Amino acid sequence: MDGVGESSESGIGVSSSQLMENGAFHDEESCSKPVPPIRGGGSRNTSPLGRAGSRNISPSRQKVIKTKPRGLDEETVATFGKAVHPDLQMEDNIWAMLPEDLLNKILACVPPSVCKRWNSMLQDNSFLKFPSQVPYYGHCLLTFWKNSQTLQCSIFSLPLKTWYRIPFNFLPKWAFWLVGSSGGLVCFSGLDGLTFKTLVCNPLTQTSRTLPSMNYNQQRQLIMVVDRTDKSFKVIATSDIYGETSLPTEVYDSKIDTWTVNLIMPAVNRCSLKMAYCDSKLYLVTLSPLGLMMYQLDLGYWEHVPAEFPRSLLDGYLAAGTQKRLFLVGRIGLYSTLQSMRIWELDHAKTMWAEISRMPPKYFQALLRLSAERFECYGQDNHICFTSWNQGKGLLYDVDKKVWSWIAGRALQSYNSQACFYEPRFDASIR
Repeated sequence: MDGVGESSESGIGVSSSQLMENGAFHDEESCSKPVPPIRGGGSRNTSPLGRAGSRNISPSRQKVIKTKPRGLDEETVATFGKAVHPDLQMEDNIWAMLPEDLLNKILACVPPSVCKRWNSMLQDNSFLKFPSQVPYYGHCLLTFWKNSQTLQCSIFSLPLKTWYRIPFNFLPKWAFWLVGSSGGLVCFSGLDGLTFKTLVCNPLTQTSRTLPSMNYNQQRQLIMVVDRTDKSFKVIATSDIYGETSLPTEVYDSKIDTWTVNLIMPAVNRCSLKMAYCDSKLYLVTLSPLGLMMYQLDLGYWEHVPAEFPRSLLDGYLAAGTQKRLFLVGRIGLYSTLQSMRIWELDHAKTMWAEISRMPPKYFQALLRLSAERFECYGQDNHICFTSWNQGKGLLYDVDKKVWSWIAGRALQSYNSQACFYEPRFDASIR
């Protein structure tokens, strides 16, 4: 049986998830009292761009994270210890002598809204190369919902075990359906009147871009992928059936700002909502008949993968892992007392699903209290997250470490909340 617990690492370097602690992003659980940074690199430092006479904090000041493995009834929380070093005064006149390139590297590691110069530099391509050089040390979970006609968004940092609020008032009201996230960008879709629209944004820079209409502009399932090498992205609209019309696959390329029509998937297959993108291929579970289809993005055609699905599979989700790893997650069992949640990995050589893990019974019973209760599942980089409509919690599984842990917070308690994995990046461009 898989172990149960949490893992934490001290001495983590500066990452985008840490940047959210001090700037325009607010702690979801205690907005009036920001959580201190882990290391000095993320400490608040007002020199050389701050006010004269303001209090400076030494980069040597550190905070220590302690996480405690807990069970179902108690949540794993991050507690911060006292400073291990006293404050040291930092002279403004010395910091003002820093070379321009070194100052840019420092500014790339601090939160937004620190100063006017910082905010103006977010639009400077020569500066945005520095945030791209900052290592990425942890995953985040982005949740999105509408509360009293207001769009709300919160981010949960997995390394820090803390929620943060992001202002999302820059989005139009029709952008309600969360498509997904890739490479620091987030994709939304929605109906503006009777017109189906798609939007891509960067939550950190508060910039967005509405895509042109598809050639066959009907509501359907989308998925977005980002290519960091040429700083472009693509949005794939899968084949679907609208009334008696078969809609072809369409691909939007940000480099040419155009949707391209591709082949129609075989008519005997009906698309489901369960799809994942890995190794430059889009994998999709079909319902009638039950099977696995693969779309070659570079070649533009669909191909059937003859991998037989497990027996008594009630519902199956696809989750993308690192490199070529593709996971299938689903419930097994016809009767509620005999049901279990299992995880399989696609063996590409043998073209078969191999079971790699099972959810411990106490987690399964807590996640799905009723046999007919629905759940959502999504994955990224060998992490798989489960959410239940009626539970108000998320369950995270680390495939490599074989660790199960709960994620709690008000952001998961909304009945209409949507979630996906998210990688905060200032350098992710919508152009």
